[in-house]
Amino acid sequence: MELIDGRAARPKQRESAAQVLIDALRHVPSAWKNMDDALAEVSSFITDLDRVAILATDESVVAGWIGGIRHSEFAWELHPLVVHPEHQGRGLGRRLVAALETRARAEGAITIWLGTDDDFGGTSLFGRDLYPDVLGALQQLRETAGHPFRFYQACGYTVTGVFPDVDGIGKHDILMAKRLALK
Repeated sequence: MELIDGRAARPKQRESAAQVLIDALRHVPSAWKNMDDALAEVSSFITDLDRVAILATDESVVAGWIGGIRHSEFAWELHPLVVHPEHQGRGLGRRLVAALETRARAEGAITIWLGTDDDFGGTSLFGRDLYPDVLGALQQLRETAGHPFRFYQACGYTVTGVFPDVDGIGKHDILMAKRLALK
């Protein structure tokens, strides 16, 4: 599996990346559900100079990809990370995260952050009213059904907050971040 810059992707690889976006997030209600929307998302990482994509590909087949969005000189957002279900559990996600971190660090980023939605019941926060004690509720965060925040923790990311109800009542976005620069 070769990692390539998204801007070097051929049209078939871009289509494959869009299909991975759909297939990998099929269980997530707020994710991309059709090829037009998925292709638009992939294209945004090819045309927007503040976005970076890294694809894991074997010729025309993309097994997974990661995006990075520059928000400032020092902060990037990791969005999205998708690995086709047939390739999950083999270290490809970690490899993509490491590649994005290397790229961001080389360009002067100090922090990478991400939001990982729970709009499908993957954590103990799902379905709960987090107000008025949002931080107290966040302290009770637990995985209940394969939520990816545990994957990101294994990659060195820390839970830094939560946006309540961003995908509907009881459907929250868990915020995580990682320092890239040495102290």
